[in-house]
Amino acid sequence: MTLEDLEAFTHAWNGHDVDTLMSCMTDDCVFFTGGGTSAHGSRYEGREKVRERFEGVWKDLPDVSFQRPRHFVSGNRGCSEWTLVATRPDGSKLEVDGCDLFEFEGNRISVKNTFLKNRNQ
Repeated sequence: MTLEDLEAFTHAWNGHDVDTLMSCMTDDCVFFTGGGTSAHGSRYEGREKVRERFEGVWKDLPDVSFQRPRHFVSGNRGCSEWTLVATRPDGSKLEVDGCDLFEFEGNRISVKNTFLKNRNQ
């Protein structure tokens, strides 16, 4: 996985292009969300579950985008820092800084682990 690949991954998120996103993921991929009832967030495992959750983000936050992305790759790990900007269903604005920590298998993402800053607004 390269910096350009992570740029393309962010571009696919912002374009709500789930097919491109999933082409970047391994068959046995795991996605840990930034929120949930467990310390690690919610866990989605396997292509179909991860795909469903990715699509759920756009359903929950139709205008979501990841702005000011910065990426780095080191061996089989990488990181994307970003600011998530969206409108909640109640019309209020959401702006949250966060990052994704990635594990790679070859040129695909095997683990996407999201971390968010919690803001009381």
